[in-house]
Amino acid sequence: MNAALGTAGIVLAFVASLSGMVTVAHGLVRRRRNQATLMVPYAVLGLAGAVLAFAAMERALIQRDFTIRFVAEHGSHKTPLLFEITALWSGLQGSILLWGLVLAGYIAVIVWRFRDRRSDPLLGWAVVTMFAVATFFFGLMLGPANPFVRFSPPLGFDGQGPNPLLQNHPLMAFHPPLLYLGYVGFTVPFAFAIGALVTGRVGEGWLVATRRWTLFAWGFLTAGIVLGAWWSYEVLGWAGYWAWDPVENASFLPWLTGTAYLHSVMIQERRGMLRVWNLSLLCATFSLTILGTFLTRSGVIQSVHAFSEGSIGPLLLGFFAVIVLVSVGLIGWRGDRLRSPGRIDSPLSREGAFLLNNVLFAAFAFVVLLGTVFPLIVEALQDRRVSVGPQYFNRMSMPIGFVLLFLMAIAPVLPWRKASGELLSQRLLWPAWAAVAVVAVAAAVGARGFVPFIAFALGGFAGGAALRQVVLATRRQGWRGLVGRANGGMIVHLGVVLIAVGMAASSAYLRDSEFSLAPGQSATLGDHTVTYLGLQTVERSEKRSYVAAVQIDGGPIYEPSINLFRSTGQSVGEPSVRSSWKDDVYLTLEQQLPGDDGVAVIRVIVQPLVVWLWIGGALMALGTVLAAFPGRRRRRPTDPVSAPADAPPASDRGRVPAEVAG
Repeated sequence: MNAALGTAGIVLAFVASLSGMVTVAHGLVRRRRNQATLMVPYAVLGLAGAVLAFAAMERALIQRDFTIRFVAEHGSHKTPLLFEITALWSGLQGSILLWGLVLAGYIAVIVWRFRDRRSDPLLGWAVVTMFAVATFFFGLMLGPANPFVRFSPPLGFDGQGPNPLLQNHPLMAFHPPLLYLGYVGFTVPFAFAIGALVTGRVGEGWLVATRRWTLFAWGFLTAGIVLGAWWSYEVLGWAGYWAWDPVENASFLPWLTGTAYLHSVMIQERRGMLRVWNLSLLCATFSLTILGTFLTRSGVIQSVHAFSEGSIGPLLLGFFAVIVLVSVGLIGWRGDRLRSPGRIDSPLSREGAFLLNNVLFAAFAFVVLLGTVFPLIVEALQDRRVSVGPQYFNRMSMPIGFVLLFLMAIAPVLPWRKASGELLSQRLLWPAWAAVAVVAVAAAVGARGFVPFIAFALGGFAGGAALRQVVLATRRQGWRGLVGRANGGMIVHLGVVLIAVGMAASSAYLRDSEFSLAPGQSATLGDHTVTYLGLQTVERSEKRSYVAAVQIDGGPIYEPSINLFRSTGQSVGEPSVRSSWKDDVYLTLEQQLPGDDGVAVIRVIVQPLVVWLWIGGALMALGTVLAAFPGRRRRRPTDPVSAPADAPPASDRGRVPAEVAG
């Protein structure tokens, strides 16, 4: 029953996507408006099919319907209900199914949002592009990534359940779906970019239609990355949150190019410049989401996040190549129309700073991409394995990150076109004092080291500049001044600063030690004392847990453990963390059973300011929401879809003053 319903849903979604693509494209080519407006029923049918397939798989997982191979491989009667639900995206076929559902949802929302402009050719070609992407992914589900392949379980069969690491923390219910909302969300601005190139309407009008969708996709991806770092910190037992894992890099790459676009698009809107660059960034961002999908789901890399089964790798790589070729071909075809009417008057201007910002983000993306794919290229060409470790990424990315922090302080206070030295000195006075204050506080509490102090100084400088803009905005407009792209962006900047400072402090001043303790014995690391109280065994249906009781600083008791999963026999450690605004005390149990004398090995790691990483991520999410709404004094733009081709860039008149807008 579940397999039949799920297969029917996939077939319905595939047929609706393919038919919608062909029908709408034919109507646009033949200029048959009535035919082009049929995008609505096709979008609804596609979403209905995706929902039906998704619901059928979730029902099969909850019912432990082992007649479906995916459920037999990823489900188990011993798995708790929450992780049985999240098991859908713990395997290759289920993750592609989630991708299809999210994409079908985006298509339906776009068609509904622009329902009054269904006859517009730009919207039509954008929807054709989204239908084409949906056709590819639902086609995968009818072939090598079919989630509803039948299985004949023997009598008394029970599956192994998800990977034990993926059923050890409730963040698995949020981290992957948010990543998918971000990954798939970049299909929308990419589709509008293709629509603009096909119709020749490559002015600034189409940017308004895509800006908010790009921002939401970027915000979801940001939240997914931060929650993924938090999951890694809470689950993997190494007290780290970012290891430059290839799968982490696969999500970071489109984030970098998407961030560059969100900055450079303001230059095009304001000055009509960087048209080719912005189109290239959008196409690159979407292409990188497909490349990331190839890396994580083709089996070419080994990672706790990656799926190695299946044969979809060549298809994904081919789809990636098609996207790149079509994008480059269309941009080359429209080269004459993409010439910018404006130019940068002075490097010491906001557009000059944004341009340098974009160059740095592009360099950052190239560094990460090279380090990620270089081992794959060497293995393919020379049949030998090489590895690129965190040292490469840290060494190459650190100077870029420092310059980006510096630009975060400079760019918001720069006016458009040209700035004077006197103006800069006035606007940077308070940010400079903030940098001095942060460094002084760090030195007073005992911080040492050249590199961390550079990070603290630049973080204080950038944070001071962002706070200055926020204070000016709220002083003039009250709390309403926080709403809008410019000042919401300053909240995002504050979040980035907190993350940068937290990363610098937690990595530079980490303390790590192992202690062999008998019950009642204590050990000291830094300013903290841990006391081992004993070990107990806890039996659960899915696992046996060996739980240590450890008291920190005479206060609450924390329980690091080792879990032995019955279905796989795999032993997985589970850390316990005491977090505070000042530092984290991270505990792991290093051996399953104590010795004959009752001695257990407890690893203690002390890291300062880790909690500020998660606070910074929350601030970035808040800033994204604030930036998605128009500011109080911003003029309402021309209709985004029906704006004329090559419309002139927005006038300076009616804009929020630079002192407020940042």
